[in-house]
Amino acid sequence: MPEETKDTKENKDIKIPSELAILPVKGQVVYPYLIIPLVITNERMIKLTDEALTGSKIVGLCTQVRQDTDDPKPDEIYQFGTAALIIKMLRFPDGSIRLLVQGLNRIRLAKFTQVEPYFKARVEVIKEKSRKTIESEALMRNVSSLFQKIINLAPYLPDELQTVALNVEDPSKLADLVASNLNLSVAERQTILETVEPKERLEKLIPMLTKELSILELGDKIRGQVKAEMDKDQRNYFLREQIKAIQRELGEGDEYSVEINTLRDKIEKANFSPEALKAAKEELDRMARMPPHAAEYTVSRTYIDWMLNLPWTKSTVDNMDIIEARKILDQDHYDLVKVKDRIVEYLAVRKLKNDAKGPILCFVGPPGVGKTSLGRSIARALGRKFYRMSLGGVRDEAEIRGFRRTYIGSMPGRVIQGLKACGSNNPVFMLDEVDKIGQDFRGDPAAALLEVLDPEQNFSFADHYLDVPFDLSKVMFITTANITDPIPSALKDRMEVLELSGYIEEEKLQIAVNYLVPRQVKENGLKPEQIEIPEATIRRIISEYTRESGVRNLEREIASVCRKIAKDVASGKDKKRVITPAVLPDLLGPQKIFPELAERAGEVGVATGLAWTSVGGEILFIESTKMPGKKGMQLTGSLGEVMKESAMAALSYVRSNAAKYQVDPKFFDRYDIHVHIPSGAIPKDGPSAGVTLAASLVSLLSNRPVKHYLAMTGEITLRGKVMPVGGIKEKVIAAQRAGIKEVIIPKQNQKDLEEVPDYVKKKLQFHYAETVDQVMKLAFEDRRRKKMEVQPQSDALSLSKRHKGTKFTK
Repeated sequence: MPEETKDTKENKDIKIPSELAILPVKGQVVYPYLIIPLVITNERMIKLTDEALTGSKIVGLCTQVRQDTDDPKPDEIYQFGTAALIIKMLRFPDGSIRLLVQGLNRIRLAKFTQVEPYFKARVEVIKEKSRKTIESEALMRNVSSLFQKIINLAPYLPDELQTVALNVEDPSKLADLVASNLNLSVAERQTILETVEPKERLEKLIPMLTKELSILELGDKIRGQVKAEMDKDQRNYFLREQIKAIQRELGEGDEYSVEINTLRDKIEKANFSPEALKAAKEELDRMARMPPHAAEYTVSRTYIDWMLNLPWTKSTVDNMDIIEARKILDQDHYDLVKVKDRIVEYLAVRKLKNDAKGPILCFVGPPGVGKTSLGRSIARALGRKFYRMSLGGVRDEAEIRGFRRTYIGSMPGRVIQGLKACGSNNPVFMLDEVDKIGQDFRGDPAAALLEVLDPEQNFSFADHYLDVPFDLSKVMFITTANITDPIPSALKDRMEVLELSGYIEEEKLQIAVNYLVPRQVKENGLKPEQIEIPEATIRRIISEYTRESGVRNLEREIASVCRKIAKDVASGKDKKRVITPAVLPDLLGPQKIFPELAERAGEVGVATGLAWTSVGGEILFIESTKMPGKKGMQLTGSLGEVMKESAMAALSYVRSNAAKYQVDPKFFDRYDIHVHIPSGAIPKDGPSAGVTLAASLVSLLSNRPVKHYLAMTGEITLRGKVMPVGGIKEKVIAAQRAGIKEVIIPKQNQKDLEEVPDYVKKKLQFHYAETVDQVMKLAFEDRRRKKMEVQPQSDALSLSKRHKGTKFTK
């Protein structure tokens, strides 16, 4: 630290020569009136010092611009320096010398007069005009105040500096004193030295002081926080040791030891598998060696808690009363005979063979047909716990297999979490929306499900978090999906697919009467004596307010009716309300669904087709029109490539057989044809609309309407054959729901009618066609002509499905 000298009369009387030996100084700046030590090791500089001591003892001290050289050139030192008096010199055995120099005045180098063996230069002594004004006084106080604060905070500055700074009255000396003691860079120190005017020098110092003060205050705050934390840890450690000492005196174990011993007892009694027991013991031993406040301690504790809370051997007792189980299934769901039979079969096998492996059932059907609630009923019938896990949108494999314990906040997968929630190792575990599962860079969850759903592998399912096998073979897995196409084939191969088709009006009526209405009456706080919804009203709700394969919207509309009545009851109107069909518009608003069939029946160029969609069957109308032109064919309605090709095939067939269907053979030379399928915003594709397209074109070109209440489906070939299609069951149900009376299907699909409920078949007349000629005769049949022979169902062929039905993606 430089020392300030007294501004003695002697110093003022020292005359500075006009030519001085220049001593380059590395890494520091010497200010006037301050005493600093210097170490000289350079031979040239030692010679300079020796010659200066034999003369006036005054040298010029200039700071080097480059700090990495010991022999700077004239242009590598600042041209502004300080003339200094050598007060004391000590020579050391290694040849170096120590100097104590005192700054005298600022000097500016005018011209170098000597370079070797050391620098000499003509210098100009800077005369400072130190005049004390109110402004300089204010600046001095401000600088002094900031400097006092810095001294209080900076450990490298002695407290005596406060007294020294307070006693300095000259602005120039105060600025030099503060600058020499601040933690500034060489360039900043040189800037202060080159600022001749004291007032300007003080102004430049203030931001430097403020910055230094901020840094020191922040450092002091950090030190305080660290110290407080250390004090807290030390205090806790001290108290903990005291508690241990007290517990030892009382003959009790400490809290930490008690916890370890308790966990050890639980592990011994947990009936773990051998692998799980070994893993749990190893983790507990590792935990026992850690201090309780270590971060890893909590990780180990959480792992052991998971191991202890899993149902390794805990199972619920199955209800083996087959009659009672069937009764429960019938109570909860209407129809669904196949599914109920399958559950009863499973119970029968379990009754005869205790170690039978759980089946992997997959319920496939449109939304709202009761897939999820069926799983809950199965659990109730079996007397097992039920857990539902939605797979919709799951893209991370770790959701199934869990996260490894190397990750912060890791947990087991959702399968293990579900078992923990159930508390038994044989629940009914529903994997909902398995067709909505996805994959990305985080892995393929479907691949992880392969192990979960494979009865040959899942007895040793390895969750990444547990890292020990867990037996899933007793779990009854049930999956649900709207369609099977998106399900990976390897996954689908492990499941037993049970299809749930959409409901027809009669089924919806029975479901509403027996399940939906009683449930909504209860959920809306009503009593049966306060509301009555007759069957006629429910039928109107089904036909005029809902259009769906399931019953979800139907229940929503019934709930809306119940809420309206609940509002009246809550208002004090206790009189029983009978909801007649006539009051429905007042409760549910105007009719929402209008039957298109009645409006379109009898129009020339319009034919009714049947489509299969992922949410059930639908009817669709194919419209054709002609306009003056020449051999033009336009197709609209968001048609896919396969459907466009079907339309071209139908046109070609009609042109080649025009005379047979009472069509002008030269119509294509005079007209353009436009085929449109309404609901143009919905993409449509598939070959099953072939016969409908052909019927629409024949109707247009022969000016004959297609028979009323007739719908058809089937793929056609250029030779006039009608090929089988898929989705017959859903299409037939949709036709019956829409009020169709007759249906034409390919003869090879006759066998598929076995899946259609009898009460649906009774309401429809089926025609089986092998050729387009048969279809046209049925579609445009004169009532006086003999009807085409209706083939018996027993003639069903055994050909398998060759094509999927018309896809209708919403």
